Amino acid sequence: MRRLAILLALALPGCGLHPLYAGGGSGSVATALDAVQVAPIEGKSGYLMSNALRDRLPENGTPRYRLDVRLNDEIKGLGVRQDDSVTRERRTLRARFQLVNLADGTVLLDATAGSDAGIDVVGSEYATIAAENTALERLAGIVADQIVSRVALYAQRRTAKPTP
Repeated sequence: MRRLAILLALALPGCGLHPLYAGGGSGSVATALDAVQVAPIEGKSGYLMSNALRDRLPENGTPRYRLDVRLNDEIKGLGVRQDDSVTRERRTLRARFQLVNLADGTVLLDATAGSDAGIDVVGSEYATIAAENTALERLAGIVADQIVSRVALYAQRRTAKPTP
């Protein structure tokens, strides 16, 4: 058992895994994320997404990049009763985002992120609307995490030195 642990410990550095936030708050990825400015996003879902992104991208330094996000928020009915009333909905939030260099306006990263959530439609219209709003809040956080992760990976790859 001890030999296996030693072999795994020796093999781990060669596996190609590298810490994303190496260097902590002064590392290259954290520095790049601090310089990202979130552009305004339209609508209620845009308001929630902007807040979620600003929570994750504090913009402590001088902005060097702008994050442009366009959202597609959709609710579809899934389960249908014999009387044609919907019993289940799916809320989908998709984002197309671009990381733009403020110095010259070039698009450095152009990607998409998204997630969906199931919602039970109950007899109370108020409860259904509350569930739809809660789902949107959760989805905004999930999609914001995906966007920040993609921007962080881009920043790491941009600053990574090629290995011989």
